[in-house]
Amino acid sequence: MQVVAGVLVDANGRILIAQRPPGKHLAGAWEFPGGKLEAGESAVAALERELDEELGIAVDPASFESCIRVPWAYGERSMLLEAMLVRRWTGTPRALDAAAIAWHAPRDIDPSILAPADRPILAAIRLPVHYPISAPDVSPDAVIAGLLAALARGERLLQLRLPGRSTDVARDVAKAVLPEARRVGAHLLLNGDIEGASILGTGVHLRAQQLGELKERPLPWTSMVGASCHDAAQLARASALGCDFATLSPVLATASHPGAEPLGWPRFARLAEAASLPVYALGGLGPDDLGEARMHAAQGVAGIRGFAR
Repeated sequence: MQVVAGVLVDANGRILIAQRPPGKHLAGAWEFPGGKLEAGESAVAALERELDEELGIAVDPASFESCIRVPWAYGERSMLLEAMLVRRWTGTPRALDAAAIAWHAPRDIDPSILAPADRPILAAIRLPVHYPISAPDVSPDAVIAGLLAALARGERLLQLRLPGRSTDVARDVAKAVLPEARRVGAHLLLNGDIEGASILGTGVHLRAQQLGELKERPLPWTSMVGASCHDAAQLARASALGCDFATLSPVLATASHPGAEPLGWPRFARLAEAASLPVYALGGLGPDDLGEARMHAAQGVAGIRGFAR
């Protein structure tokens, strides 16, 4: 079943969500307005029709922007949910087919109130296109300086990864960076350290081996959770755990993992398109590769050396 959803964005950057009415599947949950495609209908035409029926607005299809495609299953009922950003419309949205509608800044929406299939849409809206990772072969002071420099140039999602260093050292680095990260509204994720993330109130980036060990999302929805993935099974597990996003690697050959076989862009795209969460391209990439990554279904690009400045 193909389904479309519209993410209405107003002049203040707020987005509209609608509450499912009593008597419907997932009644009471909030979602992005939309619905099923009719026979022979395109996604664009379906969204135009659905927003008229549900909100009483006339939209400009030329203003639609692709957001994310989410394969999802509710029990035995599977669907492909295609979300599009909508920035222009005529009329005032009204709750014609919902219990209520509400406008919120994306950062203020609690993902737990959303229907599960709509949570990846919110994540894609909130996540930036860059995901820098700290350099592994420099001193803790240099890591702090590098992360602060990244924040100063506008990066808003950072991973603190210090292989070979103790968790105490990594946590001390995080403590030094967190005040500035919070001041500018950025997310700092600790690599693999769930306990440290819980103590410090940061996010966590799960290692691939942790995906098989966990039974549920390791942090509340108020904290960001990412995951390192290398294949379809790990991407599926990251989604099942409720991770906000994943990295998929290596896309290209890297000096740090010379023995790893690169995925290449075509295979990366197939895996990212089939994933039920936003996916960053990682491995031999930097900011200059963003356009290529976006053309191959990536949320954005992640990297270490490619982001060093």
